[in-house]
Amino acid sequence: MIKIATKRKINMVIYHILVCGFGLVMIYPLIWMIFSSFKESSLVMTTVTQLFPTEWKLSNYITGWKGFGGISFATFFKNSFIITILSTIGGVVSSTIVVFGFSRLKFKGRSIWFMLMLLTMMMPSQVLMIPQYIIFNKIGWVNTMLPIVVPEWFGKAFFIFLVMQFISGIPRELDEAARIDGCSTYKIFGKIIVPLVRPAMVTCAIFAFYWKWDDYMSSLIYLNSPTKFTVSIALKNFTDPTSVSDYGAMFAMCVLSLVPIIVIFLLLQKYIVDGIATSGLKG
Repeated sequence: MIKIATKRKINMVIYHILVCGFGLVMIYPLIWMIFSSFKESSLVMTTVTQLFPTEWKLSNYITGWKGFGGISFATFFKNSFIITILSTIGGVVSSTIVVFGFSRLKFKGRSIWFMLMLLTMMMPSQVLMIPQYIIFNKIGWVNTMLPIVVPEWFGKAFFIFLVMQFISGIPRELDEAARIDGCSTYKIFGKIIVPLVRPAMVTCAIFAFYWKWDDYMSSLIYLNSPTKFTVSIALKNFTDPTSVSDYGAMFAMCVLSLVPIIVIFLLLQKYIVDGIATSGLKG
């Protein structure tokens, strides 16, 4: 028994060493970026193998925050927050409404429409770029936030699928009891379904916030004015192949751009587990 216990301890030690080693390899680029944000800009690319800066330059954050072209990063962060928050709210709310229709309402061709919705998950986003741009350009939405935000208010296939698995575990007897008590369809949705699927909705909100905050392509296609740039586009403008790039300031702003995502994840990480782990469980 003693040998078995000793062997288990040795295996656990080896396991934790390997896990920590792989974890360090995966997180090293992030650690390197954080320390590089305090390095002299001219030394960032010449001391790639050196993790710690020889001289800590806090001025990189001040220089980076000033932005470029007279536009500070406060404007870029404001634009990103507006787009991300509106898109997140729209995607989660609209997807939940669609799920309620698919799961609780009976209408002709429901299965076919649900299958077509799932097929959109397999469609590459690149296929829709040109048609969407032509449409939004025709109606005068280019160089505004509308083509980035408005489509999110018509449901997202992944969120619909995720919440659908969650809502399928809610007994229909609750709906029937509410109807007997005189509740309308809208009250059933607002007072019964929404509170019960809140973990799944929060999970969708976390994913939506993360994806939209990091969205580079949509902002690149539709936003032309520097005053409307998001953080992802602004970071790109710090690197110019034709001139000297301020890497120190760029990495400093990269670190700040990660703060909202990290905060959201730390505050709501338990909902990710609850929302996914309980999806599909039958009540």
